[in-house]
Amino acid sequence: MLEHGLEDCELCQSPGGEVVWESDLCRVVMVGDPDYPGFCRVILNRHVREMTDLPEQDRLRLMNVLFGVEKAIRILYQPDKVNLASLGNMTPHLHWHLIPRWRDDRHFPNPVWAVPQRVKSPCRKAVGGRQLSDEIITALRTK
Repeated sequence: MLEHGLEDCELCQSPGGEVVWESDLCRVVMVGDPDYPGFCRVILNRHVREMTDLPEQDRLRLMNVLFGVEKAIRILYQPDKVNLASLGNMTPHLHWHLIPRWRDDRHFPNPVWAVPQRVKSPCRKAVGGRQLSDEIITALRTK
């Protein structure tokens, strides 16, 4: 039996994207946005709304994963910037967005959820999930 409200939680009911790495604590999924290759989410594997609802040990573990994914994105995609966001207004399940950004992407310098500044982003090299998974594993080992 799911906790009250969990039957409506998108991230409790589905992976939330293509899973490229997973542990007992969380999973990393690729979003699959052609304008933002490398756009990932780090999603907690249990229903929690806020970072401060987690025990300190789990907060630290989650941040280590987040930083490992950021490092992997920087190595594989070489963006000008990586945006990290934990909103959860629409889906109140603890998750982080990691979005590689380039000065010529559709929304730059604004957030990807803002009105686009350009019709489309230039084509960028897509990297397969396996390669991203390998880089995440390497980043987590060398933290």
